[in-house]
Amino acid sequence: MTISLKLNGQTHDVDAEPGTPLLWVIRDELKMTGTKFGCGVASCGACTVHLDGEPVRSCQTYIEDVGEAEITTIEAMEDSEIGAAVQQAWVELDVVQCGYCQSGQIMSAVGLLSENAKPTVEEIDSYMHGNACRCATYQRIRAGIQRAAEILEA
Repeated sequence: MTISLKLNGQTHDVDAEPGTPLLWVIRDELKMTGTKFGCGVASCGACTVHLDGEPVRSCQTYIEDVGEAEITTIEAMEDSEIGAAVQQAWVELDVVQCGYCQSGQIMSAVGLLSENAKPTVEEIDSYMHGNACRCATYQRIRAGIQRAAEILEA
């Protein structure tokens, strides 16, 4: 079946069967590989994208459920003020180790800062809890979010 998706400000027509995870459409059909496959059961956060600004796990979001929502992937994060600040903080603080989970971490961090411009350490930890990092860079991720909040405040 052909479905029209609004992705990163552009409309794309894709052929996908009902029940196809959004992740596979983004990666396989649209060739946007910044969004990663991690676990396939929405537990790790590597596949996080935004639907109308809200972080969702694309491995468990089915193509037919997207509807008219605007999908934003890591490839478009630099286009938003919050996304650019998070990416700047990640670079400044050298947050990344292996990097595999980082697009999902950044997408969730942008979601957090969109809701709460000055989160506490506890609020950061609570919000980011569903994003796994196999390298255990959680302290650097937390520091990156705090730094991004400072950048946005300046």
